[in-house]
Amino acid sequence: MPRILIICTTPFAGSMLAEGLKLSEGHVKMPYVTDIEVRAAEAGEFDAVRGVFSAAMMFEVTPDDLAQQLFEPERTLVAVDGGELIGTTLALTRNLSVPGAVVPAAHVTGVGVRATHRRRGVLSRLMSRQLREVPEAIAVLWASEPAIYGRFGYAAAAWGTSYEVDLHRVGPPTGPIRPGELGELTKDEALKELPRILGEMQRVRAGVSDRSELRWQKRLEDKPDDRGGRTALRIAVHRDETGTVDGYALWRGKMIWGPTGPAYEVNLEELVAPTATAYRVLWQHLLTMDLSAKLGYGYAAVDEPLLQLVSTPTALDRRVSESLWIRITDVQRALQERQYTVPLDVVLEVTDDLIEKNAGTFRLTASDSGVTCEPTDSPADLTLSTTELSAAYLGGRPLAEFAATGRVTEHTTGALNQATAAFRSPLAPVSVEVF
Repeated sequence: MPRILIICTTPFAGSMLAEGLKLSEGHVKMPYVTDIEVRAAEAGEFDAVRGVFSAAMMFEVTPDDLAQQLFEPERTLVAVDGGELIGTTLALTRNLSVPGAVVPAAHVTGVGVRATHRRRGVLSRLMSRQLREVPEAIAVLWASEPAIYGRFGYAAAAWGTSYEVDLHRVGPPTGPIRPGELGELTKDEALKELPRILGEMQRVRAGVSDRSELRWQKRLEDKPDDRGGRTALRIAVHRDETGTVDGYALWRGKMIWGPTGPAYEVNLEELVAPTATAYRVLWQHLLTMDLSAKLGYGYAAVDEPLLQLVSTPTALDRRVSESLWIRITDVQRALQERQYTVPLDVVLEVTDDLIEKNAGTFRLTASDSGVTCEPTDSPADLTLSTTELSAAYLGGRPLAEFAATGRVTEHTTGALNQATAAFRSPLAPVSVEVF
């Protein structure tokens, strides 16, 4: 959600400053802390909270009624110095898809510390308290400054792919599109249809966040000042044989003329198509736009099937980067809330330098009859920290990856391979938005 004295997460979020933390062998050591107060925000502090964050992210604050309605003061921590807000962090109430389930997850964002209050422990106090107090078993964020969040036990758990597509070269497959398959929705129609499709996507891939009705209104708000010189938001949908919407794409266009004529740009903001037909038809539609030369999309999975749909994959300029960072805040509950690919019976010795209840030895068992995770006195099969568990939690990173650097230690032969297979998910996790 750089060393210029700021820390933040959210749209292109994350933190912007290491905040002077001193680290030793993975421990978070509190730097010099003044009498700065850290407390929950009050309902009337929405503008002040936005002011701290907007200053950190260097954007201008504009009136936003929907954002104010979405404000959760009881889930917002603020740091106060002499009556002035100088730091913030928010935990949004949302659900996240994980392997085999959709679970509550604290969606952390809006983290900011004023440049005037750097190196005084403000970030440490805000983040540490937030992680200890959130009621969910996992916290999730986007990090624009990844080095910061590993210090609090967060780990990159999902990777995303950004595409810039040369539409003149890509060569999408051609074929007839039956009448009625494609259409467009108005905003009001979309508010009724799209939540169901996103919910279906949560059953297909881990890493997808849900949206309340109010959050959907915010997603489709489409203020002219927020369009970046592009057209109004277009809502393209695919309907199955019964006329039911089973996939959608949110996109905008931009008119550009080059020396040889039109070279329009297609900016795809979101594509959710859980069925194969909807996926193929929507992409065919987007890759064959008249007058267009380029398509950009920033929220694809690392195993995106798009490559299968084009005849010239080299026309897809790809860039892979970290997307979701996960922090397990309750080991027992988090491991019991997700499902596992194969049966598992393993004893984990877990360390956690920040949340005391997570440190201990747990027996994790998974079978067709259910999942349990309980404290045990049995000898450990694997030793690791909550950071490694967090990295593997969405099923996109193998536990065995961390054995190569000594961050996972195997005590019982075969335990690492068994746990690695059980934690992995058939499809890579993906997030379709920055929150």
